[in-house]
Amino acid sequence: MLIDIDLTGLPVLVLGPAGLTASVVRRYERAGAAVTLATSPAEATTDVCARARVAVLVGPASTWTSAREALTGRAAVVSEPVPDTPRGRVVLVGAGPGGPELLTLAGLRALATADVVLTDRLAEVGDVAALAPGAEVIDVGKRPGHHAVPQDEIERIMVERALAGLTVVRLKGGDPYVFGRGGEEVAAAVEAGLPVSVVPGVTSAVGVPGAAGIPVTHRGVSHVVTVVSGHVPLEPRRAESLAGLGGTIVFLMGMHNLVPLMTALARAGLPTDTPAAVVERGFTPDQRSVVGTLGTLPDLAARAGAASPAVIVVGEVVRQSEVWARRVATLDAAPIGVVA
Repeated sequence: MLIDIDLTGLPVLVLGPAGLTASVVRRYERAGAAVTLATSPAEATTDVCARARVAVLVGPASTWTSAREALTGRAAVVSEPVPDTPRGRVVLVGAGPGGPELLTLAGLRALATADVVLTDRLAEVGDVAALAPGAEVIDVGKRPGHHAVPQDEIERIMVERALAGLTVVRLKGGDPYVFGRGGEEVAAAVEAGLPVSVVPGVTSAVGVPGAAGIPVTHRGVSHVVTVVSGHVPLEPRRAESLAGLGGTIVFLMGMHNLVPLMTALARAGLPTDTPAAVVERGFTPDQRSVVGTLGTLPDLAARAGAASPAVIVVGEVVRQSEVWARRVATLDAAPIGVVA
């Protein structure tokens, strides 16, 4: 359970056998407490107990008579039952499109109880070690064309740590189920007989265009949104389907295929004057938008040096970025990165 109050500087004594207290210590440290750990009755001396204002008795520690007597009248005592054989679990957490403010409360709670965090390169949430105090943080991030840690190895590490009785958080950029291979990781945990849960995140397919003032739907403009993986060029039949469907098309992971993607849509019948945009590095101080049309965007993006990570948006909703530009022009200071 996450501690939601500020315990900065509060002396907290955690008592319990080694191996059962790690998550408790992390929770109190994350809340700012000054934690002392006693893993046996012998370590819970009168002097140690006298310095505590709160004592947490974990599992068998509730039977440590000498410690309880030493704490009487000196500290508030909290008992926390712990299973004799802790069972590991896996939690997939969507970190959102960028910045710790876009990580959900449920995601923060999961990190606060994590023993191990497997983090993506795209999970830009700040200091992961501070969000998961005491946890082992393993960077398994992938870069375009370079997977330093293959997917099957990520799943092996995740399952291995959880089977050892640890809480494993798989921290992923955006949402785990939007081109995040979350389904594969859930399947690996289920196959291993592990409890698994998923904390959704704000997907960059919606959040990043929104940060640039582009709503992916807009009354009277678009009531359809199609999110497409851009890591491979569009097949003619799929391009024709997208062009015929209308609405908004959002490409993720598509900057290296920007030219063939736009060309495929144009050949499929989508007018070349259809508004289109690239939004780079969403929710960072370096966020930037390149706005053009289906026909002009590849050249504009190349001249601007646009590169990944970026989201590509095609459709009439891109014109709404002009509304956003007029809005921020009336402010004393524009929000970070809202630049056309």
